[in-house]
Amino acid sequence: MAARSVRSSTTRLLYSICASSIGASTQTSRAALIPGNFHLRYFSAGSAAAARLREEKEVWWKESMQKLRNIGISAHIDSGKTTLTERVLFYTGRIHEIHEVRGKDGVGAKMDSMDLEREKGITIQSAATYCTWKDYQVNIIDTPGHVDFTIEVERALRVLDGAILVLCSVGGVQSQSITVDRQMRRYEVPRVAFINKLDRMGADPWKVLNQARAKLRHHSAAVQMPIGLEDDFKGLIDLVKMKAYYFHGSSGEKIVTEDIPANLNELALEKRHELVEIVSEVDDQLAEAFLSDEPILAADLEEAIRRATIARKFVPVFMGSAFKNKGVQPLLDGVLSYLPCPTEVSNQALDQSKNEEKVTLSGSPAGPLVALAFKLEEGRFGQLTYLRIYEGVIKKGDFIVNVNTGKKVKVPRLVRMHSNEMEDIQQAHAGQIVAVFGVDCASGDTFTDGSVRYTMTSMSVPEPVMSLAISAVSKDSGGNFSKALNRFQREDPTFRVGLDAESAQTIISGMGELHLDIYVERMRREYKVEATVGKPRVNFRETITQRAAFDYLHKKQSGGQGQYGRVIGYMEPLPPGSGTKFEFENNLVGQAIPPNFVPAIEKGFKEAVNSGSLIGHPVENIRIVLTDGAAHTVDSSELAFKMAAIYAFRQCYTIAKPVIMEPVMLVELKFPTEFQGTVTGDINKRKGLIVGNDQEGDDCVLTAHVPLNNMFGYSTALRSMTQGKGEFTMEYLEHSQVSQDVQTQLVNAHNATKSGQ
Repeated sequence: MAARSVRSSTTRLLYSICASSIGASTQTSRAALIPGNFHLRYFSAGSAAAARLREEKEVWWKESMQKLRNIGISAHIDSGKTTLTERVLFYTGRIHEIHEVRGKDGVGAKMDSMDLEREKGITIQSAATYCTWKDYQVNIIDTPGHVDFTIEVERALRVLDGAILVLCSVGGVQSQSITVDRQMRRYEVPRVAFINKLDRMGADPWKVLNQARAKLRHHSAAVQMPIGLEDDFKGLIDLVKMKAYYFHGSSGEKIVTEDIPANLNELALEKRHELVEIVSEVDDQLAEAFLSDEPILAADLEEAIRRATIARKFVPVFMGSAFKNKGVQPLLDGVLSYLPCPTEVSNQALDQSKNEEKVTLSGSPAGPLVALAFKLEEGRFGQLTYLRIYEGVIKKGDFIVNVNTGKKVKVPRLVRMHSNEMEDIQQAHAGQIVAVFGVDCASGDTFTDGSVRYTMTSMSVPEPVMSLAISAVSKDSGGNFSKALNRFQREDPTFRVGLDAESAQTIISGMGELHLDIYVERMRREYKVEATVGKPRVNFRETITQRAAFDYLHKKQSGGQGQYGRVIGYMEPLPPGSGTKFEFENNLVGQAIPPNFVPAIEKGFKEAVNSGSLIGHPVENIRIVLTDGAAHTVDSSELAFKMAAIYAFRQCYTIAKPVIMEPVMLVELKFPTEFQGTVTGDINKRKGLIVGNDQEGDDCVLTAHVPLNNMFGYSTALRSMTQGKGEFTMEYLEHSQVSQDVQTQLVNAHNATKSGQ
C-alpha cells in the first residue's frame, strides 16, 4: 500500500508539473496528460532508449568479434612451424628479439616444445599465446597432433576457428602433413596453407601445390608467387592486389611495396587467372563476374576467397621463408582476411538435461555463459585455467557453475595472457580466450552461469584399458610423486590412479602404452621424480556364465564372544546390456537374519567381487540374491556376516563356471594400398577380426576388432610394415570373453606369480 501511495503521489506531482508548464487549457492537452497515458509515453521513450543502448552494445561486440581470430599452426615435423611461430610473435611485438631453434646463443625459440615433445615428435599439451596484428587480436593455439591423446586433441581442435598448415617447399606433402590435414578435415577447421623454406636448395612451390591437390585433395591455388627461388629468393608477388613485396631490415620488419618486375608480369597474370578460375568454381558471385569477362577487382576477389575458405571449399596458398624473415607479415594479413572470426563458425554443445541433445550456440555475448576449460597450467599463484568462451559474458567476481561436477565457484581473478605478463581484465565475452585463477577444475570441464546445463564435449569418458605399477625410486620424492599424479589426473580424465590392495603398489591406468609412457617421462622432467614402472598390464575382467547356489556358515569360537553368521542364496549372471555391473537383492522372508546385518552382507559381497579367483581381476555382470540365513543372538555381528558373505562367494564362484573377459579395441588403420596384404596378415596374426575395408583415394582404410593384449608395440610394427606411411587409431570397444587356451595361459601365469611371492 505504501509503495502504491508513493507511486500515485509521484504521478500526481509529475502531472501537476507538466500541466503547469504546458498551461493545460484545452481538453486534448489534458487528455494527453492522464496519468495512464503519461506512463505509456514515459515508458515508450524509455524502451526506445533501451533498444538504442542494446543496438550500440551489439555493434560494439560484433566489431570486437570480427577483430578476433583463434588459429592453430600445424605441420609435419621439421617444416619450420616453430620458426614461423617465432617470427609471428616477433612481428606482432610479443617478443623483442628472434632466437633460432637450436641457435648458437643457447636461448632457443620461445615456443619451442619441451625436450620430451621434441624427442617423441608429438605435441602433448595444447598451449595458447596471444598477439595483436593491425588492431586484430590473434590467439595462437598449439594443438596436440597425436590421436593417442584423443580427449586433448578434441578439446584443442574445438577451441580453434581456423588453422595454418605449414608445408616444406623441398619435402612437400609428407606423411605427418597428411595426418594433420585429415584431423583438420575431421573437425571441420577452415585453413590456409603456407609453403615455407623457399630459400633452400631444391625449393619448388608449384610441385608442393600440385602434391597438396593430389594427396590432400585440396581445392587450392596460390595467392602469392615468389620472386626468385633458393639463394635468389628476394620477395613475393601478391596475386590478389597485383603488387610486389620486398622485406628489408635486419629482421625483415620493413616491407617495401613496388610494382611487379616486368620479367614476371606475364607469369603473374597467368597465375592470377588460375586463382580466379579455381575460386569461381566454388563461389557463385565470382563465377558470374568471371563468365561475363568483367575485370575482377582485388576487393571482390578477396571477399570470394574468404567466403570459399570459410565454407571449407578452398585453401589459399601463401609462400615465404620464415628463417629468412620473408612472407610472414602477408601470411598474418591472410589470416585476418581469409580465416573466420568466432561468429562465422557454428559450435555445438550437448544439453545434459535433454540426454546430450545437440544445441547450436549463437556465439553472442547476449546468450547464457558457456565456456570450456581446455588447458590447465601450474602457475605461481596456483592453478591457471584457460577458458574459451563460446557464448555469454564472464566477469570477475561472478559465480559460475561447473556442469561436469555441479559445483558453483567464484571467479576471483580473470586475466588475458599477453606477452609474459598477465593482463588483469574485468570481463570477457564470447569468442575470447582468457585464463582464470583459483578455479579448481579438470581439463575439458564446461562452465555456465547456471541457467543451462550444456557441455562442450560428451561427458562419457572412455574407461582406461591399460595399467602399470609405478613407484618413486627415492622415498624423499613422495610429496612430488603424489602432487604429479594429482595434477595429471585433473588435466586428463582418461588417466586414473589407484592402489592395488594386495601388493600395496600405486597403479596408473590410461588409454595405451604411449599415453602412460608420456606421463612417467613428464613426472621425471617436470617434478624431478625418478619412477620405476612394472610391465604393462591389461585390465581384464572376470564374470560367471551360470547360476550357482551358496550356503555358508561362518562360525568361530575363541573364548568370549564368538562369530556366527549363515548366508543362503544364489548368484547368477546379469542379462546382456544391463546398465549395472553388480546387483545385490535381498529376498529374505521373516527374521532369519536381523535387518541390521543385511548391509554388512552386501558389503562383504561387494568386497569379494573386487578380486575373482581366476586371475585376481574384478568380477562384473553378476547378481547375488540372498534368500535365507541364520543368526545367533549373542555371537552374530556385522563382521561375522561380512566374513560369511566373502567365504560364500569364494565357495560357489568356481561352480558358476567363471570366464575371463579382455578389452577389445576398435582399431582403424589407414595406409597406402600397396601394403594391404602385409597389414591384413598381421591383424589376423594378432587374432583381430576385420569388420570394414574401404578405399580412400590411394589409401586403404581398415576397421578391425583386436584384443588389446595383442596390440603392444603395434605402432612400431605398423611403421616398419608401411615404411612409416601408415597410421592407426585405437579406442576401447568392449570386454569380450577370451578363448579357452588364452584363459588357461592367464590362469597359469597368475598362479605362478602367486606361488613365487
